[in-house]
Amino acid sequence: MRAHNERLVLTLIRQVGPLAKAEIARLTGLSAQTVSVIMRGLEADGLLKKGEPVRGKVGQPSVPMNLAGDGAYFLGLKVGRRSLDLILTDFRGHVEGRVSVTHRYPDPDNVIAFANESIEILLGKLSATQRARVAGLGIAIPFRLHDWAQPLGVAQEDMADWQDRDIAADIADRWDFPVYLRNDASAACGAELVFGDKNRPRDFLYFFIGFFVGGGMVLDNTLYTGRTGNAAALGSIPIGIEGAKVRQLVDVASLITLEQMVIAAGGQSEMIWSTPQAWQLDEQVLEPWMQRAVDGLAYAILSATCLIDFEAVMIDGWLPEAVRSRIVQRTRERLEEIGVAGIDVPEIRPGTIGHDARALGAASLPLSDRFLVDRNAFLKA
Repeated sequence: MRAHNERLVLTLIRQVGPLAKAEIARLTGLSAQTVSVIMRGLEADGLLKKGEPVRGKVGQPSVPMNLAGDGAYFLGLKVGRRSLDLILTDFRGHVEGRVSVTHRYPDPDNVIAFANESIEILLGKLSATQRARVAGLGIAIPFRLHDWAQPLGVAQEDMADWQDRDIAADIADRWDFPVYLRNDASAACGAELVFGDKNRPRDFLYFFIGFFVGGGMVLDNTLYTGRTGNAAALGSIPIGIEGAKVRQLVDVASLITLEQMVIAAGGQSEMIWSTPQAWQLDEQVLEPWMQRAVDGLAYAILSATCLIDFEAVMIDGWLPEAVRSRIVQRTRERLEEIGVAGIDVPEIRPGTIGHDARALGAASLPLSDRFLVDRNAFLKA
């Protein structure tokens, strides 16, 4: 019970921000004495730290408690179809270190080697005390990678090893901390829950534009991943049917489509994958891709909203911030232009994490497992 209550307090402070003991007692329904004991224990464990006293009210000044950045550390590995990223974050989600590499396609042996070498590099930058506070590694990876040889432009045998390979188990054999794995788009959505804007709605649909567009679904502040862990596979949403041929969102709102358009125009596509800050795209290529992506997103949002009455939709991706802003604004405008009788169009917002969402979502997996609870099941307010 004590462990549960500690998780409850840590979850509340992460979701709401710095809080005094009296406010925590009010929000959780725990007694003031119980909260005091919990707070002292978490502070002694290095997970919480005192803020500046808040004066100006009757009685003793209240002292808000906040998460201690050095209270714990987490590793997050993003396995992308064109790149790999491994990050080290502190307890508050600040990225303390990063190792990145681009590739033509992901190979299991190379991914495992990259992960082990990069972990060694990042842990080498920590003190012995900090190293002891590393709580685990999360992996964000596209599911069923063995099915994607053709879009990657490689032979089927190049991707065949993914069908039976468990890279989480292989990496875990090397280290003394747990390793977790989740679909990459769902992990990106999870980053919004753990590290994102505290003023987000309780229910929202989330799109992440990467090599392929994907997403996640949050209901009552909980990431819903479904029976197979692949719920809200938004890239697969049909946006048009002609005879037996189905056109899907993935066909128009994915970066692989943009890459193909850049190459067809005689440009170099490598800069798309190194970092979004490196993008230098001809507007005559970017504009038509963006228009098709916006049309597809609007169609997918309307279809999803007919099923679940989302309060908001968040759009993020491996994108420069300016490009993401244009996509968000034009999706709003397109939805207003279309109009569908019988449904209320949700608010369209930009994601608050950015291009690191998949890696940060991966890092959030050990954090959530070790330190958090589903706050809706336990908070009274």
